[in-house]
Amino acid sequence: MIQVEAFQEFRAGLTYLRAGDANKALPHLKSALAEEPSNPFYISYMGVAIAATAQKWAEAEELCRSAIRMSRRQAQLYLNLAEVYTAADRKQDAADALARGLRYAPHDQRLKMGLDRLATRRPPVLPFLPRTHLMNRNLGKLRHQAMQVLASF
Repeated sequence: MIQVEAFQEFRAGLTYLRAGDANKALPHLKSALAEEPSNPFYISYMGVAIAATAQKWAEAEELCRSAIRMSRRQAQLYLNLAEVYTAADRKQDAADALARGLRYAPHDQRLKMGLDRLATRRPPVLPFLPRTHLMNRNLGKLRHQAMQVLASF
C-alpha cells in the first residue's frame, strides 16, 4: 500500500514540476522519496526540484547521478541531469549527459531532440542580414556542405 501512496505523491509533485511550480512540487517529491528511497525516478526528480528551488547545484547533480547509477538505461534520468546542468548554465555538461544517455538508449528521440536544442549554431554568414534572410540561409547551407567536404579530407 505504501508504494501506491508514494506513487500518488510523486505524480502530484511531477504535475507541479511540469507546471513550473517547483516549490509546491518539492514536499510531494520528498514524501514519495521518504516512502520509497530506492526509486531512481523519485531521486532524479528530487534533484530537478532542488535545482529549481534552492539552486543547490552540487546536491541536485549528485541526486541525478546516483539515480543514473541505479538505472543506466532510463533516458528520462539523463534528461533530468541535463535539465539540472542547463539550469546551472552548464550547457556543455548537459550536452555530454545527453550524449552519454544516447549510448544506453540510442533510439530515444527525446535525447536526440535535447541534444539538438543544445547544439551551438554558427553565426550568420552575412551578419548585417537577419539569420532567416534568403541569402544567409543559402550561404549557410553552402558553408555547411563545404565544411563537411573539408572534414572528410
